[in-house]
Amino acid sequence: MTFAGIADRQAIENEMPWEERDVAKTLWSLLSNTAQKFPTHDAISYQLFSGVKDHAETLNWTQLRGQVGRAANLFRSLGVGPTDVVAYVLPNCNETVITLLGGAVAGIANPINPLLEAEQIAAILRETNAKVVVTLRPFPKTDVAEKTAEAVKLAPNVKHVLEVDLCRYLTAPKSWIVPLIRPKLSVQNQATYANFNTAIAKQPTELSFEDPQEDRVAFYFHTGGTTGMPKVAQHKYSGMVYNGWIGHTLLYTEDDNIMCPLPLFHVFACHVILMAAVTSGAHVVFPTPQGYRGEGVFDNFWKLVERWKITFIITVPTAISAKMQRKIDADISTVKTAFSGSAPLPVELFNRFEKATGITLVEGYGLTEATCLVSCNPVDGEKKIGSIGITFPYTDVKIIKGTDNGPVEAEVDEIGEICISNPGIYAGNTYTEEAKNKDLYYFDKYLRTGDLGRVDADEYLWITGRAKDLIIRGGHNIDPAEIEEALLGHEAVAFAGAIGQPDAHAGEVPCAFVELVGGASVTEEELLNFCKEKVQERAAQPKHMTIMDELPKTAVGKIFKPDLRKMAITRIFNETLEAADKRARVTSVIDDKKRGLVAKVTMNGDTEAEIGKHLDVFTFGWEAA
Repeated sequence: MTFAGIADRQAIENEMPWEERDVAKTLWSLLSNTAQKFPTHDAISYQLFSGVKDHAETLNWTQLRGQVGRAANLFRSLGVGPTDVVAYVLPNCNETVITLLGGAVAGIANPINPLLEAEQIAAILRETNAKVVVTLRPFPKTDVAEKTAEAVKLAPNVKHVLEVDLCRYLTAPKSWIVPLIRPKLSVQNQATYANFNTAIAKQPTELSFEDPQEDRVAFYFHTGGTTGMPKVAQHKYSGMVYNGWIGHTLLYTEDDNIMCPLPLFHVFACHVILMAAVTSGAHVVFPTPQGYRGEGVFDNFWKLVERWKITFIITVPTAISAKMQRKIDADISTVKTAFSGSAPLPVELFNRFEKATGITLVEGYGLTEATCLVSCNPVDGEKKIGSIGITFPYTDVKIIKGTDNGPVEAEVDEIGEICISNPGIYAGNTYTEEAKNKDLYYFDKYLRTGDLGRVDADEYLWITGRAKDLIIRGGHNIDPAEIEEALLGHEAVAFAGAIGQPDAHAGEVPCAFVELVGGASVTEEELLNFCKEKVQERAAQPKHMTIMDELPKTAVGKIFKPDLRKMAITRIFNETLEAADKRARVTSVIDDKKRGLVAKVTMNGDTEAEIGKHLDVFTFGWEAA
């Protein structure tokens, strides 16, 4: 089917209701259908290193189905039923795919970001009540095994840990050396440990248990979020099938090769890419454990595209910027489309990419709470640069404003909160914590995304900011996007993040953080003056500018604003204490579940009463460290 505009979307919806479409009911039946259609087609490929000639392992659809069956049987043998949780703390590798799919067939799969700290991993394990954890065996240059062991110690429900040994991807002489220098795991916890691959090899490839053809929760994904501690979203088979159906119907077929250097703990890689491949029979390539963060991935990117005859690139704005700083030194003529998500794409970067590569770039939008996909610019139709396109079939978006008289739907081009209803949303039960679902829906149906946006006269959706990112200066609302867009217009600025810094009089005032284009040079004072010219609203002009080597970002390239807020709170509080000739200093800022961001102050001999006189004037809390 084509997806060139609103008419195509309506034609698909008019063909039949979503509920009447002949789609798989479970993940195992979906995977089995694809393996039956394309038994010898490549399914997934993985290379530990980024070199164009480095060793890679490929599984075809028959092999992948067999490994998933074995993993599901293993998990069942360890006591995992349909409502039990298999968590994994893994970088990208073929075992990560097998664990995700096998965990969701046997019970509920719970991917966890391996870059999180042990305490955060433990909090997620406790929240999901995970019984089994799959993670790395100790391996050089990574502390994933050690962090996971610490986390399991803090999560008493975990009974089994299965270890993936990346050594098997190595070739000689590295494969001989690693066992000799492998770090020892010193942390003791209550779980029994076993080798993942050894354990699944003992299981049959066909399921040893029934796969009831009914919908259920099969995934727990923690939010990557830009607003603090992760929440855990629940995804059902039906939401996963819907996302896979969109990918197959509108984006790829069994003849596509998809480059996916995004992490397999995030919905973009797991649902938009992998599940669409499981539905269509497409081939997905995962380069290095860290994906885009992996050593040499950007330097070798275009050659890897040539090696795998890639037709479809999955990317994010930060990765596009990095690619544009590398020479295109390979034959990339096989690439038809690049799909960019996670954050708005600057117009200049969009134009530079298409001009340099000749590749059609499509911007899209999704979120963890909706399983993922919501909208994209039509692959075959008009693309409005900077917009997130038109909604996918069976997705209904409303722009809603909160008023004194209750929620009201916005007019065309009027800004409000983006609210969504589609088959990927588990209405009323989005998060595992019941309290987090309170006030999350309008009209019991439309998920409140927290994103501010508008719909234009052509029904294209535009994101204008985050509701929680609004800078409230003395009761005056300032959209940080206005500041960020102005800064991105400066030739030296690659990325910008604007937030509110504490202010004793106005509550907060705008400040900005920027990351420069490679090789560029500009001062913070020059950027502040640039903002005075380009930011029309005087109240929105930033009062402070910080140039950083690299802005903190989430795994999919969103600027992580909680870290910026922590930096701003630390700076303002310490400047205030220094000006008052006090020795006390902020040594950290924590994210308290009830109070929000709280500064931890090391007193250095000062009393709390003395410090309170100076810090209590701010709206952000503090406490003695």
